[in-house]
Amino acid sequence: MKKLIGILFLLSSLSAFSQTKEAPLVQFTGVVYNADSAGVVVPYVSVTNKSNHNSVIITNFKGYFSFVVHEQDSLQFTAIGYAPVTVVIPANVKSKSYTAQILIKPQITNLPMVRVFPWATTDEFRKDFVNAKIADDDLEIARKNISRTSIVAMTNSLPRDGQEIQSANAQYMHQDIVNQHSRTNPLLNPLAWGSLIKSITDGDSK
Repeated sequence: MKKLIGILFLLSSLSAFSQTKEAPLVQFTGVVYNADSAGVVVPYVSVTNKSNHNSVIITNFKGYFSFVVHEQDSLQFTAIGYAPVTVVIPANVKSKSYTAQILIKPQITNLPMVRVFPWATTDEFRKDFVNAKIADDDLEIARKNISRTSIVAMTNSLPRDGQEIQSANAQYMHQDIVNQHSRTNPLLNPLAWGSLIKSITDGDSK
C-alpha cells in the first residue's frame, strides 16, 4: 500500500513538473505596417506580452522590433489611432526564430459633440444678455443705407464703373469743343485791325 502511494505521489510530481516547465524561447522579429497603406510603417507601437506578466516593449521609429518570447505567447500590438492586433507565437518553431509582418488597421473614434460657450458662469451670461444691444430690423438698416451720410461715404470710397467713366469723358470732350468754338480769331476782328493800324501809324510818326 505504501509503495502504491509512493508511485502515485511520484507520478503527480512529474505531472506538475511537466506543467510548470517553460515553453521554448523564440526570437520574435518583425515590422509593423499600416494595413490601409501598403509599405507605410507605424512607428512606436506598444507590444504587450499577455502571457508574461504584461511586459511591454516599444517598436522603433521604423516600426521594427526584435525580442525574446516563448512559444504560444500571446502578444498584443497597440498604437494611438489604430485598432489593437493580437498575435500568438506558434509552437514547435524551427530554428527558434519567428519573423512576421504585423498589419494594424487605422481606427476612427467619433467623439461626442461638445458645445463651447464664452461664459464661464450663468451670472456672466445673464449680465451680457441684459446689456446686449438689439440689432436693427430690416427697415432701419435700409433707412441708414439711403441716408445722405451713407451715400456721400459710398461716393467717396467706391470706384467708378465703366459707364460713369465714359460719361465723364464725353462731358470733358464736349466742354473742350465748346471752349474751342468760343475763341475768336484776332485777324477776323475789325477792332483788332484798327488797333494794329494805329500802332503802326504811331510808330512811323515817331
